[in-house]
Amino acid sequence: MAGNISGILNDRNHKTTNRTVGTANTQSPLATAPGNRHNTPMNAVEIEQAVSGLAAAPFDADAFPYDFLQAFGNKSTTIKKLRAGETNKSDLGGVLQTGNIHIKTCPVGTVPETLVKLRNSPATTRARAKLKFILATDGVDLEAEDLATGDTIACAYADFPDHFGFFLPLAGITTVRQIRENAFDIRATGRLNKLYVTLLNDNPEWDTAARCHDMNQFMVRLIFCFFAEDTDMFTGHHPFTGTIGQMSAPDGTDTHAVIGALFRAMRTRPDDRAAAGIPRWANLPYVNGGLFSGNIEVPRFSKIARAYLVHIGHLDWTKINPDIFGSMIQAVADKDERSALGMHYTSVPNILKLLNPLFLDDLRARLAQAGHNPRKLLNLRRRMARIRVFDPACGSGNFLVIAYKALRAIEAEINRRRGEPDRRSDIPLTNFRGIELRDFPAEIARLALIIAEYQCDVTHRGQHEALAEFLPLDVRNWITCGNALRLDWLSICPPTGTDVTHRAEDLLMTAQDQAQIDFANEGGETYICGNPPYRGSQWQKKEQKADLDQVVQGRIKNWKSLDYVAGWLIKAADYGSQTRASAAFVATNSICQGEQVPVLWPLVFQTGHEIAFAHRSFKWANLASHNAGVVVVIIGISRQAGQLRKLYSLSDDGEVIEQDAGNINAYLIAADSVIVAKTSTPLADIPPMSRGNQPTDDGNLLLNMAERDALHLTPEQTARFVRRIYGSAEFIQGKQRYCLWIADAHLQQALQIPAIAARIEKVRTMRLASRSKSTNKMAQRAHQMLRMHAANSHTIIVPRVSSENRAYLPVGLLDSRAIVSDSAFALYDAPLWTMALIASRLHLVWIATVCGKLKTDYRYSNTMGWNTFPVPKLTTRNKQDLTRHAEQILLARAAHFPATIAKLYAPGKMPEHLRAAHDRNDETIDRIYIGRRFRNDTERLEHLFRMYSKMTTKGTV
Repeated sequence: MAGNISGILNDRNHKTTNRTVGTANTQSPLATAPGNRHNTPMNAVEIEQAVSGLAAAPFDADAFPYDFLQAFGNKSTTIKKLRAGETNKSDLGGVLQTGNIHIKTCPVGTVPETLVKLRNSPATTRARAKLKFILATDGVDLEAEDLATGDTIACAYADFPDHFGFFLPLAGITTVRQIRENAFDIRATGRLNKLYVTLLNDNPEWDTAARCHDMNQFMVRLIFCFFAEDTDMFTGHHPFTGTIGQMSAPDGTDTHAVIGALFRAMRTRPDDRAAAGIPRWANLPYVNGGLFSGNIEVPRFSKIARAYLVHIGHLDWTKINPDIFGSMIQAVADKDERSALGMHYTSVPNILKLLNPLFLDDLRARLAQAGHNPRKLLNLRRRMARIRVFDPACGSGNFLVIAYKALRAIEAEINRRRGEPDRRSDIPLTNFRGIELRDFPAEIARLALIIAEYQCDVTHRGQHEALAEFLPLDVRNWITCGNALRLDWLSICPPTGTDVTHRAEDLLMTAQDQAQIDFANEGGETYICGNPPYRGSQWQKKEQKADLDQVVQGRIKNWKSLDYVAGWLIKAADYGSQTRASAAFVATNSICQGEQVPVLWPLVFQTGHEIAFAHRSFKWANLASHNAGVVVVIIGISRQAGQLRKLYSLSDDGEVIEQDAGNINAYLIAADSVIVAKTSTPLADIPPMSRGNQPTDDGNLLLNMAERDALHLTPEQTARFVRRIYGSAEFIQGKQRYCLWIADAHLQQALQIPAIAARIEKVRTMRLASRSKSTNKMAQRAHQMLRMHAANSHTIIVPRVSSENRAYLPVGLLDSRAIVSDSAFALYDAPLWTMALIASRLHLVWIATVCGKLKTDYRYSNTMGWNTFPVPKLTTRNKQDLTRHAEQILLARAAHFPATIAKLYAPGKMPEHLRAAHDRNDETIDRIYIGRRFRNDTERLEHLFRMYSKMTTKGTV
């Protein structure tokens, strides 16, 4: 805010015309942990390994608290300060790290009472609002409590690595229940990663594009064998790992030969093994099913690699959770992703946000309706056997695995009600199709589904029945490795009534023209789902731009502005126009905001699809360190959307709110399917808003304070030739910046000043050298900006880009000498009540929806946001009230001069009387629009879209 606010308020002019001028502890066993060595955030796998190392070392009561904190990524400097007592706030002789944990070691047998003392200590009480955990241990037992949730753990000290997920918030890592309760998947991922990297170092020829697939196949086969021997698919005690340990040399020189013999045995029927030269000790069951077809060469092992393999084999693989493990391990084979090892996990509740409304809710409702009626239950079971689930960006198969397990659970209940609990499942794995670009996740997806099938059989039918029917595996390949935007989805997941004759011979075959297979049960419904790569338009590679070009095939203009994920929506709509199918994807919320809406959604709607359900913006929180998660939406589209659509959103306390809607538009609002289009003039009776002045000067017309002073101008010359200029940063952050502002009538006087003349000449040279003809033409008036807009009385400034973290859009009042640059918008000499409109919550939610965002910041647009903003006819009293509110907001800011907008509107730090001024403004505006306060932002948007629809169809609101 520039100049004297009171003076501007008293001296403002309400004219709406513009005046145009011219035109650690080094002895710690954790000292070499990756996160401590490089002082970079540790990932979950590294933390698990560090915690396991700590638990395996002799217990040192004095060192434990510091070693524990170091295991969770605390820097050595942090540990040093705690040891010195500088930051240790404990009042019990333990260690209290503010914002994290209060730890106390104690004599043997006193852990429970020590935990009580920690909970009740004054130091804990004082820090409780920010403290995450308390922990007590005597080296024999360990107990801890999550102070936020009240959850506790109690275990043997040696077993606390099994609970390391409980403490992941100490490392800034968002956790989910599955990880807190079961550490196996992260532990297995870390061990497999060590083996993978060691084998590549021992076999550099396998670390090439030519052998990459072979290496990935080998790892998938190993994982299957580890799982099979722990679930009794292989008889005996560790028949795979134990045989390797017994038959191979300790130095690893012949380990590859032993594993190779075991692999050959699993692809050879018992009666044929003698003729094939397979040794008698390779006594494993026949598996085949494509899993051990093709190339079964094994990389050579060193002593270290062999030790890793044997250690991995002795983990308890019955604890594997395929939807967790698959996600995590996909980073193992990707060099670029190994730094995030163990981070690739999407919670089951998030996945069910998509799968439930897509089809699972309907199936459960049908089950409830069927009750115990045998005929209705049979019909539902037959329907489910024909359901196809297709994920064309399947990764390691999360969505497919969760969908399969959910369907099996419903089927099991049907069988129970029909008195057939042991009945074999009618739901084939081949009804769960996927496409994945990368080789290794595609292999893992297949294996994850195989494991899920076995686990479901055990759960719903029993161990004996599961084992009796599981091996040998069937020869089918239902996951395609390839580019989903380049492949024909109809050939991979054929429409009803289409026969496919080509079959695979290798479960792990990955060519893009690989096998197409018949569905086990012809007919039925197809549900397309998934979480495709998002990739905004500015971050797409040339290949990805080419992928989108292939998808749109000239059907839409301006497609280059689309996020990469839009390609999947378009392909799904095209697919659904050929066969009965519904689709739902997790997507960036930007495809439902701003400029992407009029580009993408008309094409989707032209295929006859409508939005059947949607989850409004929420954070897709993965297991991720120092990352709050990407803001996403879930969108379900269908040509059979029905009369009632479902809209989901999250309340302030995180509860899901379900709303019935007659229609859901492309902005995910329960309103008519209107698409907001840019307009050059306001649709409502409000003043025009202009983009600020564009210098096009190579920096020569703009000045910082030092450059201004270096001109050595007299006060009269400064007043004539120099003005304060404001863009987004200058207004929000209070940065001081100036510009040369020279009217044509004063040009000759300005040229008499050598420093100014030199700057004007540099502008002329720069503009003449440009490839733009319009810029060349501007060289004729090198002393001026492209446009020379200034106010007679005052200017209302609106930054083009501002943080999404503020409760209100930044808007302010500048004096008549202030110049607005092209990084902001301006209303010149506009009535002050317009500022009240812009400063309202109502306007913010409109801008956030129809203008979209730049990264995560609000991106303001005059043509898309201000000119389209629905405003009812304002009475004289309305304008007076809004003017008063704008004045109160400005005066509340002025009371904190020289505090910047950034400081005044910082989240959680807004002065109370400033917040109250905004709240009074919001209340008045809400009542102008609907006669009462809006209940929430959803209601605000629904009302605004109804107004916009009337405004564009009838010309009035």
